[in-house]
Amino acid sequence: MLVERELDALVVSFLPNVFYLTNFTGSSAVVLVTRGQLHFITDFRYLTAVETSWATPHGCPGASLVRVGTNYDETLVGLVKAVGVNRVGFEAAHVPFAQHARWAAGFGPGVNAVPTERIVEAERVRKDAHETATLREAAGVLTPAFDRVLAEVRPGRSEREVAARIDWILMDSGFERPAFETIVASGPNGALPHARPGMRRLAAGDLVVLDLGGVHDGYCVDLTRTVSLGDPDAQARRVYGAVLDAHAAGIAASRSGATAREVDRAARGSLERAGLGDAFGHGTGHGLGIEVHEEPWLRRAEAQPAVPAGDAGSQPTPETHVVIESGMVFTIEPGAYLPGWGGVRVEDDILVTDEGPEVLTQVPRELVVV
Repeated sequence: MLVERELDALVVSFLPNVFYLTNFTGSSAVVLVTRGQLHFITDFRYLTAVETSWATPHGCPGASLVRVGTNYDETLVGLVKAVGVNRVGFEAAHVPFAQHARWAAGFGPGVNAVPTERIVEAERVRKDAHETATLREAAGVLTPAFDRVLAEVRPGRSEREVAARIDWILMDSGFERPAFETIVASGPNGALPHARPGMRRLAAGDLVVLDLGGVHDGYCVDLTRTVSLGDPDAQARRVYGAVLDAHAAGIAASRSGATAREVDRAARGSLERAGLGDAFGHGTGHGLGIEVHEEPWLRRAEAQPAVPAGDAGSQPTPETHVVIESGMVFTIEPGAYLPGWGGVRVEDDILVTDEGPEVLTQVPRELVVV
């Protein structure tokens, strides 16, 4: 990882990447990775918790624990000087300019601070056995929780009230917290892909988009279903059926060796054939893991060469459509949004295996009438 980039060390300050490397779940830490050692910098608030967590099978045994002195920046600068490295990479996408300036000034002329992109993220794209087991467990928690969610969707309740109940159900089911702000979008609000729950009250005849997810042992799962309050009309059934067909096409295309663009194309093409291509404006899916939105991104882009996710030499950006590989986990979530009428979205979490796509979220996908 460092040798091929001609780095002596890498400063990791983006907390999801810190968690990936160390299993640290606190709010303040910096990691300095050298070619032979991982140095973990944190302050007094977390010292005992870190030492305890590192005694677990998924901790970080063998790491060097460094206590913050005056502040994080001065402690990092002192550590870099003490270990005697020259080319030190930093996460350019996550380090503010002012902080980089402090580091560079502190390092002095003998140390070269080198901007890097996606070094840790490229490793995170493919999940290992522990991660896939955790994501399967999380999906297993989400599936029965959704049955409880359906009981909360009824006429007369406001979107905000239903969203609050969903958040409580997620926590009561065992999740650490919701993975994102829960979406409850009823009637015409369903035409807004990222609608925020408001005071609109659910009414008979509404389609209601429910987008929810939770964090389990540090990993995120994400699910969307659209339900009908009462018998849906012909338009609702037509749009729902088209989205469901696109969803199935996206899953079928989610195989090792395909490109992310091809998966998006499969779902998007299905909606286009149904006359709803213009109603589907977002990507078909996104990666899942420590973050609820991470690589790979399944969406349209200008023509770019397909490269393997972990190809360090090419260092693809998140916009590059990587080749789908076994071990990737991502959502398939096509939708159709018609202003003034409403919308439909169906979303599941997919694990790519050597045998094909495995659907982690086993919630029925047919249109539910409540």
